Amino acid sequence: MVIIAITSILTILLVLLNRGKGGGLSDMFGGGMTTSLNSSGSASKNLIRLTVTLILLWVLSVIAYALVLRFETSLA
Repeated sequence: MVIIAITSILTILLVLLNRGKGGGLSDMFGGGMTTSLNSSGSASKNLIRLTVTLILLWVLSVIAYALVLRFETSLA
């Protein structure tokens, strides 16, 4: 459960750090004006990879937790 909480918070932070593609909430809050101030292409790609990896870890943690709960209650 702790892993799920930590990865949830980190995922939210990393998603907010990612650069918007335009037309969404990032442009509404001024993201369209700061596109030239964003990080380099390789840093952006690494941030996206880290975000996707963390999301996959979160999904696997939720599935594992659900399986543990299911088999724990069936054994009792």
